[in-house]
Amino acid sequence: MPDIPLISEETSHDDYLFIHHHIKVDPGQALLRIDKFLIDRLPNISRSRIQAAVKSGFIKLNDQEVKANHKVHPGDEIKIYLPDPPHDTELIPEDIPLSIQYEDDELLVVNKPAGMVVHPAYKNWTGTLVNGLTYHFQQLPTMKDNDGRPGLVHRIDKGTSGLLVIAKTETAMNHLAKQFFDHTIERTYYALVWGEPKDDAGTIDVHLGRSLKDRRVTAAFPEGDFGRRAITYYKVLKRLRYISLLQCDLETGRTHQIRAHMKYIGHPLFNDATYGGDQILKGTVFSKYSAFVRNCFKIIPRQALHAKTLGFIHPHTKKFIQFDSELPDDFAAVLEKWEGYMQNH
Repeated sequence: MPDIPLISEETSHDDYLFIHHHIKVDPGQALLRIDKFLIDRLPNISRSRIQAAVKSGFIKLNDQEVKANHKVHPGDEIKIYLPDPPHDTELIPEDIPLSIQYEDDELLVVNKPAGMVVHPAYKNWTGTLVNGLTYHFQQLPTMKDNDGRPGLVHRIDKGTSGLLVIAKTETAMNHLAKQFFDHTIERTYYALVWGEPKDDAGTIDVHLGRSLKDRRVTAAFPEGDFGRRAITYYKVLKRLRYISLLQCDLETGRTHQIRAHMKYIGHPLFNDATYGGDQILKGTVFSKYSAFVRNCFKIIPRQALHAKTLGFIHPHTKKFIQFDSELPDDFAAVLEKWEGYMQNH
C-alpha cells in the first residue's frame, strides 16, 4: 500500500494526481464516516493519515472533495489519489558515492550534494541517496508508514545541499525521530536571498501549508487559518546591496520552510525557480548587470540554500554532538562573484 503523504514531496510533480484505489461502497453498507470506513480497507494506514489525506484532497467521494466526517452511502464511489503513479516500491541498491562526514554503530551523517533526491519518488526512482544507502549499508531501519525510505528521519530538497543524519538502528531512529518531533534538533542553513532585510536579525513565525492553487508549492498563511505553525530565525551575515547572505536556524521543519518563509518576507532565495527567485528582483536593468546575474544563475542552477550545521543528542552516549560543512563550490563561487562585483561597482 503506497504511503498517503501528509505533505508534498521534495521533488517536482505534475499538476495531476494518479488514482491508486477505486472503491465502490457495498449496497448493504450502513452509514459511516469516510475516515472510519477506509481504516478497514487501507491496511497499515492510521486514521490521522486518512483524515489528513481527505483534508488535502487526496481522497474524493463521487469525484467530490469531502470532509473526514462525511458519511458514505451504499453505492458511493471512493477514489484515492497520490502525486506518484503506482510503482513497485522495491528499492534498487546502487553504488553511489556518499560523502560521509561521520559514522558509528548507531548513525551516520552525510553531506548531500545539490541535485540528488533523498528518496525514490515520481520521476526519480533511481539515483537517490536512499538507493546509495541501501547499497553501502544493510538492514537500515524504517519508520512506521515510511516504507521505501530506510534510515531516514528527515530530508532536504533536491536542490538543497548539506547535512543529513541517517539512523542505522531502530533505537537510533526512534531517538532521533523524537528529537525532530520535539524540535530539539539544531539545524543551521546558509541562504543567499534577494535584497537586504531591514533588520540584522529576525524571527518568522508564520503558518505554512500546501498552496491552495498549486500543490507543489508551500504557501504562507499569516492568519493561521491553514497549514501548520512554522518558525525560522534568521541573521544577516553579509549585505551585498542586491542580495544578502543569511544564516537561518529552524525551530520547526516544514516542507520548503526557508524557501517559503523568505518569499513571504519579500526576499526569495537566489535562483529559486519555484518561489520566483530565478528572476532579477533587485538592481538595475542595464545589460551588463543583467548578464552578470544570468551568469551567476548558470553557476548555481538551483536555489542557493545549504544545510550547513546539524546538532543533536547522540542516541547512545546521550551527549550533544554537532557537525559543520563547507559551502559547496557553486554556492561559494557565486558568493565570491557578488563580493567582487560590489567592490568594482
